[in-house]
Amino acid sequence: MIETEDTLSHLRARYLTAQLAGNRREALRLLVDEGLLVGVPLQVLHLDVIQQAQYEIGRLWQENVISVAQEHLATAISQLALAHLYRHLPRDPPNGKLVMMSCVEGELHEMGARMASDFLEMAGFEVRFLGANVPPEHLARMLREVRPDLLALSVTMSYHLPALRRAVEHAREALPDVPIAVGGHAFRWAQGLEKELDVSFHGKDARELVSAACRTLGV
Repeated sequence: MIETEDTLSHLRARYLTAQLAGNRREALRLLVDEGLLVGVPLQVLHLDVIQQAQYEIGRLWQENVISVAQEHLATAISQLALAHLYRHLPRDPPNGKLVMMSCVEGELHEMGARMASDFLEMAGFEVRFLGANVPPEHLARMLREVRPDLLALSVTMSYHLPALRRAVEHAREALPDVPIAVGGHAFRWAQGLEKELDVSFHGKDARELVSAACRTLGV
């Protein structure tokens, strides 16, 4: 298959239509039969189809074109899609580094963090994905127990940025030397926050996070 923007746009539009219709079977068929099995790289399906479709779902919800229930229906399909594609992940040899990935307290949008976790695994990292809405005290406890080589924190909604600050503070108290990465959709409205937090690096998307993690951890 020749991967072109027109081809991806068409696939993305049909996937979005399946999402809005609540058609899980068609959404998965498109990703596998018209994506993966005809040569579209899994990374491209993640970022250029699923993630971009989710951005459009978010826009439609913010503009009150679709309801909260419709947004949840569509997002559930993308969560199912990521889980279904997980077994197809191409993986580099293990690099011996462990990353802990977590959404901050109150943050229920875990799609970006889940996708970033998949990209890290593809690059050879071992990942502990804690999921959505992790209180900072429990994050700190897990850090002490697991002692990862890197902590990555995700925040999607801008009103959860104070929770990001608390998470960073608790992480530094629990494991002072652990490098911290921050990222997520909220940083579109908080440019420069990563400098204020003095974190090791700021990943704008899954690919950038992986590149920065490799540079920081020397793999």
